[in-house]
Amino acid sequence: MASLTCELIWVKQFLQELNFCGIQSMKMYCDNQAALHIASNPVFHERTKHIEIDCHFVREKLLSKEICTEFVGSNDQLADVLTKSLREPQIEFICSKLGTYNLYAPA
Repeated sequence: MASLTCELIWVKQFLQELNFCGIQSMKMYCDNQAALHIASNPVFHERTKHIEIDCHFVREKLLSKEICTEFVGSNDQLADVLTKSLREPQIEFICSKLGTYNLYAPA
């Protein structure tokens, strides 16, 4: 989440430099409820000691309303088509959501 937050901030600043438009809060979709809870919960536990700096960064951006997080189920995570090996029905579902089509399909 911390690396995605950095990327979102970079894109936002880039668009502002181009005077593209006023960008409000950016949505970050995550399929890990534990990560969402850790990012929004100010209480740290022993198990989260190694990720504390990343959590502070993400929480700072959440509190300043630069980003907002939202849960998305694993079956609906569109980024999986780019990062995981999926079966054909799941690939077809995600590609239809993304608006892509098969160039090589018979007409």
